[in-house]
Amino acid sequence: METAAPRVTLRSWFAQPYDSAIAAARTCYAPRLISPADITDKQRLTIGAATFYAGHHTVFQHAHFEFGLENVSRQFVWSFLHAHPFYNSEQQSQRYVRMDRARAFVPAESGRFGAAQRAIYEAAIARAWDAYREITQLLVPDAHAVLSDIWHIGPMSHAKRRDKVAKQAEKRAFEVARYVLPVAAFTTMVHTLSGIVLHRLWHMQNACDTPAESRAVVGAMVERVREVDAQFFDRFDNQPMEDLPEWKLPAVSQSGSSAFAREFDARLEGHTSKLVDYSPRAPAMIAEAYRAVVGLTREACPDAEAIDRVMNPARNPYRLQTLDIGVHAPMMRALETASYTFAKKISHTADSQDQRHRMVPGSRPLLTLADTREPDAVMPMLIRGNARAREAYERALESAWRAKNELLDRGVSREDALYLLPNAKAIRLVESGSLLHLLHKWTMRTCFNAQEEIYQTSMEELEQVRAVHPELARYIGPPCHLRASITTPICTEGSHFCGVKVWQDFPNTERRI
Repeated sequence: METAAPRVTLRSWFAQPYDSAIAAARTCYAPRLISPADITDKQRLTIGAATFYAGHHTVFQHAHFEFGLENVSRQFVWSFLHAHPFYNSEQQSQRYVRMDRARAFVPAESGRFGAAQRAIYEAAIARAWDAYREITQLLVPDAHAVLSDIWHIGPMSHAKRRDKVAKQAEKRAFEVARYVLPVAAFTTMVHTLSGIVLHRLWHMQNACDTPAESRAVVGAMVERVREVDAQFFDRFDNQPMEDLPEWKLPAVSQSGSSAFAREFDARLEGHTSKLVDYSPRAPAMIAEAYRAVVGLTREACPDAEAIDRVMNPARNPYRLQTLDIGVHAPMMRALETASYTFAKKISHTADSQDQRHRMVPGSRPLLTLADTREPDAVMPMLIRGNARAREAYERALESAWRAKNELLDRGVSREDALYLLPNAKAIRLVESGSLLHLLHKWTMRTCFNAQEEIYQTSMEELEQVRAVHPELARYIGPPCHLRASITTPICTEGSHFCGVKVWQDFPNTERRI
């Protein structure tokens, strides 16, 4: 097994970030544009303190920093780096990249995590990778059979077409097999954020399931910025917050966490994602907001007409664009008046992608406060249909939980032990968003190329919205559904076309893989 310390590099940055912030602040009260070269040391001291400590933080948002992050765990990324909306990341994908080598985060040795505990930990990591390889091999034939049928592959098919299906089958297999990999698995990413967000991450570095790793990574990010402009941090007494209210709560036992999980699952009533609240007058309010934009009376533009103008892609060209210009389009902002809230249960790996829809925020768990003694995981479709793969999968889950529990029984902290949990670990959350931002999510994630669980939850959510607001839901679906009979190309995925003409019978087209 390979492990290494986090590696943080500063790839790109603003020149003179601190002086630029002070110049921006001065510009607010000056008759001309102030440049960083105009800033004096007195202004650095007085304006810097006045803006930072009074909460006038927009001046520190101009400077952005692009980091390269290596040897960081997926647990850290999910629990901390991607748990807020103000960042941009391009992360190595376990869906499309085969994880050949066992490379993972290992906690630092301490009194509670010594050589014996490390041996248990590393053996569990190695077993997870063995299961990943085994399940991948077991699933390739199943994936190949389904894809061959979808693409009508036969003995007379062109060799390039057969090769493409073979490669896709292998990708589908390790996409599903990754569910048994631990959340300790390393990832690599490009991560960009503004100066004020980096200040916030520094202050809140302990507000996650991985505080030790967070302190190491965020500390290195701050050091890289100090190397190019020390005053951006050193002029302020911004210390990490240690006394977090979440950690003051009475400790929850594993049996208590299991009781919560059972209660939450019962509320789902068989759904993966259940509509628990919504704007009951959403259609009327969207119509009212649209009329306010275009200056029309209800008589001149009744509710049904207003909704059709906003939602119908045949009448609203904004709906056909892939640039996600909703917040910039005056009439599309009418969709901000409607909101929907869902309770949902998906795997850790699926939620890592779901949380990238940053304008649809979720109340996600602190796993250190919601740990269960027994396996608590999600099983993908392809594994459910293969008895041998299912047996290997369940064996891998049992192994992961058994090793995690053994470490806890030996006094290892939950923070360290929970790195052994697999990607399959069930995450229960409550997620809310306006129709404008859910519309973008549902357009992208009802496509057959979407990750399996996010596709499933999006289809369930859309079905429930259709039940309460059919006049809105009739115009929601994947790009091909929106574009058919209106414009070309019908599918926007190009060479990644799924092979199924979903638009002919959406939402009733069966997704087989």
